[in-house]
Amino acid sequence: MRLISALLALALLQVPRALPPSRDQLFALFGRYLDALRVQAGIPGLAAAIIDGDGIAWQQAYGQQDTARSLATRTDTPFHLDGLTQIFAATLVLRCVEDGRLTLDTPIRTFNPTSPDAAATVGQILTHTSGDPRDPIFLYRPARVDALASVVSACTGLSFRLAMAGLLDSQAMSDSVPGPDAPKDPTLFEDAERYTGVLDRLAIPYAVDDARRASPSHYAATTVTPSAGLISTVLNFAEFDRGLRQGVLLREDTLAAAWRPPVGRTGSLPHGYGWFVQTYRNEPVIWQFGMGANASSSLVLTLPARDLTLVMVANSDALAKPATLASGDIIVSPFARMFFQLLIK
Repeated sequence: MRLISALLALALLQVPRALPPSRDQLFALFGRYLDALRVQAGIPGLAAAIIDGDGIAWQQAYGQQDTARSLATRTDTPFHLDGLTQIFAATLVLRCVEDGRLTLDTPIRTFNPTSPDAAATVGQILTHTSGDPRDPIFLYRPARVDALASVVSACTGLSFRLAMAGLLDSQAMSDSVPGPDAPKDPTLFEDAERYTGVLDRLAIPYAVDDARRASPSHYAATTVTPSAGLISTVLNFAEFDRGLRQGVLLREDTLAAAWRPPVGRTGSLPHGYGWFVQTYRNEPVIWQFGMGANASSSLVLTLPARDLTLVMVANSDALAKPATLASGDIIVSPFARMFFQLLIK
């Protein structure tokens, strides 16, 4: 990472000093050194996009989605989103809250009395907290979010998969699939052929050893749950992101509340309703990550003050594995730090 930082500093010095670098110049620099960082981290294939209020401001793909066939990664290559699936699940739950069909204080037992998290509230599941609401304890356990499947089903009257499919369709996310087994779901028969076509283009997952040798592996998620299993592209994710931030999917006040971290007696905790929340140089950063061990990884960062979102997906776990992101500090990610160094002065 020190080498990447030095190269970034050198590149910025080469930009004419009469004017500050334009946003497009900064995006181009980010893209140039993102590939170097990808190689350094041991990622066979990576796709990335930066989204602003008007749509996709920058997009790029690197490396190979299938090394055996020398098949290049594209920005429309489908990847497992892993933990980013939580954002979509949170959106479904928060829409139910907006409609008055449930509250964030409703216990999970209301929807599933046999759940291991029956005593937790909907809000606690979304924020990865437990204990006394006046002094919550944070512990990031993605699988715990799966308790929200029964919440979504009770609210919508649909299976979690069908509710997810409806959310994808509402944003015209035609290259997205609600789980690798979706084509076999008889309730989604009309979309089975399209889903199969997307899955045929799915990036091959890889395990990468310490010498950066990649070998084909297997995705951990075999179906879609609130914590994992959604398959999409960075271009499709951009459609979801725009719908979210433009008030199409959630009201502005709902999203603002979701991006506000819970507070305990010792201060703010790192996770809001579906997203991690922190600051970098006094600027808010909203983010989430995903990781399928020895297979895939993903990372999304939103800078609300700049109306920008960066999304990255990879076919190895190196976007997330080297960093202890589960503790709630995005600054430990070299990919995030590189992005911040360019945009947040």
